[in-house]
Amino acid sequence: MTRVFTPILVLQLVLATTHAAVVRQFPPFEQQQKLIENPNLRLAVPAQEETYRLPNNTEPLEYNIDLTTNVHKGETEFQGTVIISLKVLEPSTDIVVHARQLEILTVTIRKSNAAESTAVPLDVEEDKDREFLKLSAQDLTFEQDTTWLLTIKYKGNLRTDNGGFYLSSYTDETGATKYLATTQFESTDARHAFPCYDEPAKRANFTITIHHDPSYNAISNMPVDASKTSTGTTAFQSTVKMSSYLVAFIVSEFVYSEGELNDLPQRVFSRKGTEHEQEWALTTGMLVEKRLSGYFDVPFTLPKLDQAAIPDFAAGAMENWGLATYREEYLLYNVENSTINTQTNIATIEAHEDAHMWFGDLVAIEWWSYLWLKEGFATLFENLAIDLAYPEWDIFQTFHTGSYQGAMNVDGNPAVRPMTYHVEKPSEISLLYDSIAYAKAGSVLDMWRHALTNTVFQRGLHNYLVKKAYSAANETDLFDAISLAARELNYPVQAPVGDMLTSWTRQGGLPLLTVERNYNDGSFTIKQQQYTTNKDVETSKSWYVPVNYAVQSNPDFRQTEATHYLIKEKDLGIIDAKLKSDEWLILNKQSTGYYRINYDARNWQLISEGLADRPYKIHPRNRAQLIDDAYRFATSGRLAHGVLLQLLTYLPQENQYAPWSTANVVISLFNRYLSGDGSYDNFKFYVAALVSDQFDKFGVNDINGEHHLTKFTRNVVINIACLAGLKTCLDETHAKLFALVEQGTPIQPNLQMPVYCNGLKQADDQVFDFVYDKLMTSTNQAERRLLISALGCAQDEKQLHKYVSSSIDLTNQLLIQERYTLLSPTYSRGPVGLNVCIDFLLNNWEAYAKLNAGFGGVNPLYSDILGMSAYVVNDSQRAKLQELVDAVKNSVYVPETLQASVDTTVDANMAWLATNRGPIMSWVTSFRNSSPALTASVLAIALCLFVAKLF
Repeated sequence: MTRVFTPILVLQLVLATTHAAVVRQFPPFEQQQKLIENPNLRLAVPAQEETYRLPNNTEPLEYNIDLTTNVHKGETEFQGTVIISLKVLEPSTDIVVHARQLEILTVTIRKSNAAESTAVPLDVEEDKDREFLKLSAQDLTFEQDTTWLLTIKYKGNLRTDNGGFYLSSYTDETGATKYLATTQFESTDARHAFPCYDEPAKRANFTITIHHDPSYNAISNMPVDASKTSTGTTAFQSTVKMSSYLVAFIVSEFVYSEGELNDLPQRVFSRKGTEHEQEWALTTGMLVEKRLSGYFDVPFTLPKLDQAAIPDFAAGAMENWGLATYREEYLLYNVENSTINTQTNIATIEAHEDAHMWFGDLVAIEWWSYLWLKEGFATLFENLAIDLAYPEWDIFQTFHTGSYQGAMNVDGNPAVRPMTYHVEKPSEISLLYDSIAYAKAGSVLDMWRHALTNTVFQRGLHNYLVKKAYSAANETDLFDAISLAARELNYPVQAPVGDMLTSWTRQGGLPLLTVERNYNDGSFTIKQQQYTTNKDVETSKSWYVPVNYAVQSNPDFRQTEATHYLIKEKDLGIIDAKLKSDEWLILNKQSTGYYRINYDARNWQLISEGLADRPYKIHPRNRAQLIDDAYRFATSGRLAHGVLLQLLTYLPQENQYAPWSTANVVISLFNRYLSGDGSYDNFKFYVAALVSDQFDKFGVNDINGEHHLTKFTRNVVINIACLAGLKTCLDETHAKLFALVEQGTPIQPNLQMPVYCNGLKQADDQVFDFVYDKLMTSTNQAERRLLISALGCAQDEKQLHKYVSSSIDLTNQLLIQERYTLLSPTYSRGPVGLNVCIDFLLNNWEAYAKLNAGFGGVNPLYSDILGMSAYVVNDSQRAKLQELVDAVKNSVYVPETLQASVDTTVDANMAWLATNRGPIMSWVTSFRNSSPALTASVLAIALCLFVAKLF
C-alpha cells in the first residue's frame, strides 16, 4: 500500500520532526530489547491482557463468498454468505474467525469429506474488542487433521470512511450522482466484508460471486468465470492462495482501456468520461511489469492485472493482487493539462503497487511486525523499476530528497522504533505505516543493493521469491536468500549476511560516521556512533556499515560497491588511501549508504572550495547530502554555522534537482524561524544571492523537450526566488495568475503550483475567489490537490478564514478525504495562516474533530494541533496555541499526551532559536555588508577567503 505525501506535506513532515519536534513517541529501544532481538517469538501475554492474534488450532483452505449489493441506488446495506473450508490443526472445541461491524444471521458447519454430512448449527460468541467470532457447539469436537465447511450468513453496511467494503460516489458528466462499492482491506478490514481469518500468513483460495444491478459491472482479483456469470450476477475464477487483505472487488459503472505486453493482459478502469486519461497508466503499467518480472526472473503469476481509479480513496494506492486500486490523481493523466509531477507520481506509485505483486502478494509477510519486508521493497522498486523503464528521468534524485532524506530526518529521534517491531492490535498495526516501514526500509535495502552489488542482490531476491512463493516469510528468509546468492556467485562477504542486515532491522536509528584525516601521511579514520538530533544523547549502538570513497584527484562516483566495512566496530583506519593534503575526500559514493558523515574542518573547507570551483565533479546526490548533513550538524551543534552557509554559496552554479530541493528545505526551515527577525532582510539578501542567477536561467516558462527533472528544478528555484523577494519572480507569477483570471490565459501545467502559490500571496479577493471557485468545481483530482495546497499560500486573513472554514461546510464540493487537508498548507505558509488556523479551531474545534479521520484513524484535530505546534516560534504564538490546547485537551478527540507533545515541540523550536538565530544572522549580515557590489555568480568564490576564519 502506498502512503503518499504531497510536496507541502513532505515539507511539513520535515519541519514537524526537526530538532526533537516529534509527532509520535515510541518506547525507547532498551524497553523493547527482548521483542526486537526475538521478532519471531510471540512473548507470553500478561495475565491482564489478551492476545489479538487468532489461535492456531485451525487454518483456512478455501473461501466461497457470495455478496449482494444495491449500491446503484446508493444503498449501504449488503448481504453475504461465506463458506470457509478449513482444516483442524489440533483437537479443538471451538473455531475462531474475525468479523467487524457485521450482523451474523446463521452459522452452521459440516464435515467436508462426508458425502451426506449434516450441517450443525453453531453458537456464536462475539468478542467485539478483539473482533473475534468464537464458534462452538455442545458435544462437538473438531478432531485433528479433519476438514470442515463453515457457512456464515450475515449482513452489513457499506462504510463511508473509505475503509473495508465501502461506498464511494462521484458526479458524472451530466451532473448526476453516481455510486460505487469498492474495497480497502489492508490491514484488518477484510473482516468487514466477510468473516475470515484476517491475518496475512493465513493464505487461502477465494471464489467470489457478486449480485448487482444489471446496469453495473463487477471486477475482482481474478477474471470473470463466464460459465457461472449471468445478468446481474458476476462470478470470478478462484484465486491462488493469498492473504485476505489482498482480496478486492468493485461494483460500478467503470469503463476501461486494455492492452497486453509480456503475455499479460492489463486494463485500467475509471469512471465514464475519463477514458482518455487512462493511456499513460496503461502504458507504464505494462512496461513496469515487464521490467520487474525480468529483474526478478519470476513471472507475474495471475492471468491478468487491472488498475482502478477510485474517486474516494484514503491511501495513495493498494496492491490487491490482480486488481490494484488508486486515488484518481495517481492513475489518471490528461496529456493537455496534467503536470510532470502527476505523470511521475502515476509512474512511481504504479511501480510501487506492481512491486507488491511479488513482495507482499506472491510472498506474504508472516505478521505485520515485518511490514517493512513488503513496503521497503515497494519503495525501492517504485524507483528502480522506473529507472529501468525510463532511465532518462534520473528518478533516484527524487528518491534521495524524498525517501532517503525524509527517513534520516525521522530516524534521528533517539527513541525511534526499529524496522522490525512487535505489534498485535489493529490500532498498533496502523501506526507501523510510517517512514520507517517505507522510506527507511527502502533506503536500507538500496544501500545493500549497492554495497553487495546489484548482481548479488538481484539473485538473492530471485532466490527469496522462488522459495517462499505462495507462502509467508520473515526477515531471516530474505537474509538467507541473499547469503545463498553470494555463495552461488562466489562473492565474498565481510560477515554473515544475517548479522549485517539485522543490525539495521532490529535497532532504530542510523549511524553518524566521523572522518578525521591525517594530512601528513594521507590516511584517515572513520568512527561510528548513533546519529541523533540531540548530540548529547549517548548510546552503545553500532552497525555493520559499508563504506567507499572518492577523492578530488579521482572523482569517480560510478562504482558504489563497498570497499571497506565497519564490522560492528567503533572505528576503522584507512591507511592506504594516500590522499593529497589539498584535495577533498568524500565518503559514500552517490549517497547510497544510509548514514550521515561529518568531516574535520579542513576537509569541509576543501569540499566547499571544490564545489565553488567545479561542482559537477561531485555527484548530484552527494552534493545534496553534503547540504543536508551540514544543516543537521550546524543546527545540532556539531558544525560551525559558517561551514553550512559557505557551502551553500556554490548554488549559483547548481542546476540539478536534488541539491536545489535539499537547499529549499534548509532555506524554508531558516525562513520559518527567522521571518519575524529584525535582521530578516539580510537573510533574504543572502538567499537572493544564492538563487538569482539560476532563476534567470530557468525562468518562469516551461520548455518542451527539456530534461524531466529540469521542470521540477525550475519550480523549486521559482519558490526560493519569490521567498527571497526577487521582484521579477513576484511580478511574473502574479502576472500569470492575473492573466488567467482576467483574460483566461492558461497557466502552463508544470508551472501551476508556483504561479498559483506565489501569485496568491499578493492576490485581491477577486483573484482568490477565482482560485477558490476553481477548486470547488474541478473534477480533476490532481488539480484539486494542487489548488488545495496553493490556496493556503494566501496571506490575507479574510481569504484564509474563508478557505479553512470550508473544511466543515458539508454543503460544498470538497471530498471526504480533502476536508482535513486544508489547514496544513495554511499554517505552514507563515504566521498569518498559523493565526487564522488557531482562531478557526478555537471557534470550530468540535465540528472539525468530527470530520472523517482518514487513513490511519488519527483525529484531524489532534494531528493539526501537533502540526501547528511545529510552526510556533515566539511567545505570542505559543500563548495563542495554548488557548486552543486548553479548550480541547479534556475532550474525547485528543489523547492525554497532547499538552506534553505540544510543549516538547514548542520548547524545541525556542531552543533552536536560542542556539541558531545569533550565528546565522551574524553570518548573513556580514555577507551582505562585505559584498554589496558583487553579483551572485562570483560571490561563492570571493567568499572562500572571507569565511575561512569561521572554520
